[in-house]
Amino acid sequence: MKQLLAALLLSPGVLLAQKGDFTIKGKIGNLNAPAKLHLVYRTGGVEVKDSAELKDGVFQFKGSIEEPGQAMMVLKHVNPPADPRMRDMIVFYVEKGTITLNSADSLKKVTFSGSPLNTDNQQLQESLKSVTTAYQALNGEYMAADEQKRNSPEFQQYLDEKLAVIRGQQGDVYKTFIAKHSKSMVSLDVIQQYAYEASDKVGQLDSMLNSLDGSLKKTKNGQELAKLIGSWKATVIGAEAPLFTQNDTLGKPVNLKDFRGKYVLVDFWASWCRPCRMENPYVVAAFNNHKDKAFTILSVSLDQPTGHDAWINAIHKDGLAWTHVSDLKFWDNDVAKLYGVKSVPQNFLLDPQGKIVAKNLRGEELDKRLNELLK
Repeated sequence: MKQLLAALLLSPGVLLAQKGDFTIKGKIGNLNAPAKLHLVYRTGGVEVKDSAELKDGVFQFKGSIEEPGQAMMVLKHVNPPADPRMRDMIVFYVEKGTITLNSADSLKKVTFSGSPLNTDNQQLQESLKSVTTAYQALNGEYMAADEQKRNSPEFQQYLDEKLAVIRGQQGDVYKTFIAKHSKSMVSLDVIQQYAYEASDKVGQLDSMLNSLDGSLKKTKNGQELAKLIGSWKATVIGAEAPLFTQNDTLGKPVNLKDFRGKYVLVDFWASWCRPCRMENPYVVAAFNNHKDKAFTILSVSLDQPTGHDAWINAIHKDGLAWTHVSDLKFWDNDVAKLYGVKSVPQNFLLDPQGKIVAKNLRGEELDKRLNELLK
């Protein structure tokens, strides 16, 4: 039985004018109950959950969508794996019409027919096989290393260099795919995915987005992606940091422009963010070492609407003795959106004229950079 839930499991699909009914049907081996299929998708801003029995492997789902989007299907076998991470599942596209799935024994081996978007997506995944293999191999090297090796600067540099090469290859695959599928929603989803992995490649992302058909760029997701890339373009090193005003812990407005004349670290964090809290001792040390040398910090918290007390308590507990602001809108924080912040911790180091001179200085790197700038 279908259940409409307010919580959102999947990333929203692109809004295209393809409203209508869909049927998902097919055959997976000769499976029977208690094996069962579970489907999750979004429509009209809510999440829909559905399930279907299998009879000699045959199944069918029916539903209606306002626009095409991603869905997740999970097959619960008679003898499910003990490790939930090994569950049999796929992420695919739901679109108007009939989508047919067939497999000898599992979802992981499924093939699609009657679905242009899933055909496009399967072509993309085939093109990415070498990249996926490279990612898996690099992850294997990391997992095989002992803790001492993992924490060594040499190994970290090695991983970063290898990762940069793999991401470059991934970007090349994406560019080739997008050039051949400029009208496919899959291409827009590709750019969205790549944007979070390569936010430093602003020029490449901008070029990818501009190569899409105008119908995709006019969608809600297309417009949001363009805005995000625009915020990253506005916060590259060398750019003048966007000005903002936000209230401090007492509700008084604080303007970034008032910090001109000093080096200032605009630091994005949250009390609920464990990596942020682990990073705070380094930020505190840098502040104490340089607060008398034309340096200060302005922290922007992404705490939630009900998180005011947690925000204040974290400031005191971590000894963050500088200016703090927040609108308590969680990920909708106005300053975070202005700076294109999609994860925390993040920071931007500004010079006395308000230009960005460094980004995301972690650990002792912040103190080292300030030593160079404040000689």
